[in-house]
Amino acid sequence: MTLRPACAFPEHRMTTLPPTTHPATEPGLSPFVLAGRTFTSRLIVGTGKYRDFDTMRRALDACGAEVVTVAVRRERLFNDRGESLLDALDLARYTILPNTAGCFSADDAVRVARLGRELLEQVGNPGASWVKLEVLGDKKTLLPDPVGTLEACRELVKDGFEVLCYTSDDPISAQRIKDAGAASVMPAGSPIGSGQGVLNRNNILLILQMLKAADPAYPVIVDAGVGSASDVSVAMEIGADAVLLNTAIAHAKDPVMMAHAMRHATAGGRQSYLAGRIPKRLYASASSPWEGVISYIPGE
Repeated sequence: MTLRPACAFPEHRMTTLPPTTHPATEPGLSPFVLAGRTFTSRLIVGTGKYRDFDTMRRALDACGAEVVTVAVRRERLFNDRGESLLDALDLARYTILPNTAGCFSADDAVRVARLGRELLEQVGNPGASWVKLEVLGDKKTLLPDPVGTLEACRELVKDGFEVLCYTSDDPISAQRIKDAGAASVMPAGSPIGSGQGVLNRNNILLILQMLKAADPAYPVIVDAGVGSASDVSVAMEIGADAVLLNTAIAHAKDPVMMAHAMRHATAGGRQSYLAGRIPKRLYASASSPWEGVISYIPGE
């Protein structure tokens, strides 16, 4: 597990903000159904890259997430001090979503997914039958291998997993993954950890349209690349059902404050989508009608 030194931001003291209204209680927001389970939060967050477990716990609490991801292979569930990640998490509060981060072949991803299931079955967490599937193409871009991803998805679905599948923003790949039985397709906004935001809105829109044509409730989650609250809002405003992120919170100067920001951005973006934005125009449109405007006539 990669930890940041405590002195990384010596001039900055992390903020603890008071609890806020839960997003699901805000007007227009409804529960989110994922792989047969219902959640109030549409924000899923990772547990890696935090400087320490205390910061992680406070950030998770601040963001309001109910589903958190754990990289089974990369972190091996222990940090460099021998502390267990599962011991640091409230397993009664969170649904743990094991992921296959760091796998570069279908066979490797399947093995890691089964290891994650075994670990979570031992602690009785409801995420035991879930897996966030990642089969990566190379270490530099961390972009998905479309062939390996599809192969692993089919195998894991056969094995009884609820597969939440990381993919590129290619609509055809997304459709094939859904057809293979994935419980959710998770297109990348941009490369993992890059903080570039949603680079290709049109492709995400195409994925949403294609995958929801037969089943409007099918969950599409933007996964990877967001760096700020505005990036989360963009993803939610174009119709994504949820956003998954990690680095944007864990590597912020103040992870707890950023977690609050991401929480509000998720809710605000969803409300903006549901409310329906005005159309974009080439020319101005006056806020008040021209009729009845008081005119000044010289000499009167």
